[in-house]
Amino acid sequence: MSKKTLHITNGSSLTDFLIKEKYEGNIVTWHEMLCEGPTEKIIDTDSFFENRKTYLESIYDFKYDISKVRDELKVLNTVNEFDEIVLWFEYDLFCHINLIAAISLLKQKDIRKPLSLVCSGRIENEKELKELPQLTPTQLKTHYNERVSLTIDDIALAQKAWRIYCEDDHNLLKPLIVRPSNFKYLSICLKAHLKRFPDTRSGLSTLEYNILKLAKEHKVKSRHHLVGYALHYQGYYGFGDIQIKRLVNNLEAFYTETEDSLTLNRNGHLALEHLKNFRNEMDCNFVFGGVNKCEFQFNKKENKLIKNIMNAN
Repeated sequence: MSKKTLHITNGSSLTDFLIKEKYEGNIVTWHEMLCEGPTEKIIDTDSFFENRKTYLESIYDFKYDISKVRDELKVLNTVNEFDEIVLWFEYDLFCHINLIAAISLLKQKDIRKPLSLVCSGRIENEKELKELPQLTPTQLKTHYNERVSLTIDDIALAQKAWRIYCEDDHNLLKPLIVRPSNFKYLSICLKAHLKRFPDTRSGLSTLEYNILKLAKEHKVKSRHHLVGYALHYQGYYGFGDIQIKRLVNNLEAFYTETEDSLTLNRNGHLALEHLKNFRNEMDCNFVFGGVNKCEFQFNKKENKLIKNIMNAN
């Protein structure tokens, strides 16, 4: 008798792909972006989702549908009918924060089924990193057949990373960066996360800094055009349109727009040359898990977060 499998996917696109390719088993779609906004260690609670809704709707122009998110998770309450759980998440920070949360939620529900991971990223003979829905059916099947079984240590690592992310000292993630595991891209994603805080030299995060570099190095016609470049060249962040658009809009003090061009102004050049720290002039009141972005800066030389003096105890 074949195993009955529960698949947890990173989004609707992949769910549709699996259905189209007739993968056997039930599918839970993870409708969240926990890399932004407040989080709590215990996930499936009213307060968790109410806080998410209040915060994200204040930042973004969309409706956060609590019922849609929680209805998907209800399947986990009847998980005993399954023999195994397969997690489908990608190489980027967006997916990895959701991944460690999904694993933590399974353990919070005392689910003890074998866990395995299908994770895209580097593909042989391909130059660019690939998302799961970008794979061919044959490539996807190969990934599935070669899925990685997660060990007790892997699961414990994911749980610890989630707990720290929900707390207020994200420097505690640093030891996890060098811990061996079956999460091929977790170390890179944790490094990328720490660099989301303002750099001590420019006051910009690494991604914000790189967006200004794109504006300098390419002939950019508009904000929309710059968003397109940033989406393509964002590396291991995996952010969507609305997230990149927010970042580009938040950088408007660093560029000048005309009807057919967007170019860096003096502030943009000063920031890129690390000649001025613009942290106090930026809207950095943004939450990552248990930490507000404005409370810390990233010191590249010391490779750690430094608490701002105004926020220090």
